[in-house]
Amino acid sequence: MPKQKITKQMVVDAAFELARAGGMEQVKVKNIAEKLGCSVQPVYSYCQNMKGLRSDVAMQAKSFIQKYIAKHINPNNLFCSTGQAYVRIAKEEPHLFRIFVFQERSSISSLDEFYKAETSPQMAGVIADALDISIENAQLLHLNMLIYTIGIGTILSVTSPGISTEEIYFKQEQAYQAFLKDAQSKEATNQP
Repeated sequence: MPKQKITKQMVVDAAFELARAGGMEQVKVKNIAEKLGCSVQPVYSYCQNMKGLRSDVAMQAKSFIQKYIAKHINPNNLFCSTGQAYVRIAKEEPHLFRIFVFQERSSISSLDEFYKAETSPQMAGVIADALDISIENAQLLHLNMLIYTIGIGTILSVTSPGISTEEIYFKQEQAYQAFLKDAQSKEATNQP
């Protein structure tokens, strides 16, 4: 039987599966070689440093999460369903969620920069139109919910056996109502 040629993508995919099953700490050359059924030599030839390989794994985790979110969004309730999809992925794929959340984001020095880097530019407009508030207040509401959802998703991803989804959704809704009330109050007094 001819020897299987190991490609860089095979190494990244094996590393991703290891990270998905057990966290980034499982991404080791020995583990990758074992998963691929090869010696460590082909793995070393593609990952001269683990930082680059872990960065590739983090990018694959981000792509996986983005596809998951897109698949689970309800177009009739875009804002709420997006938050709930993040909660579901945190519960279903806790290792990938943590990789996504804890991925280093360089050149971010403010929450405004974080918001712009992490969200779709059109989302604030969708929220503003749906709730009849200004773009500025929609961005603030969205940022507040983003911070809250990432936080509660992180809690969910590190608890065992895990907090019920219903309890998390209830807390998300409470936070949403509080942040919405604040945005509407600012809207009434013309404050950004």
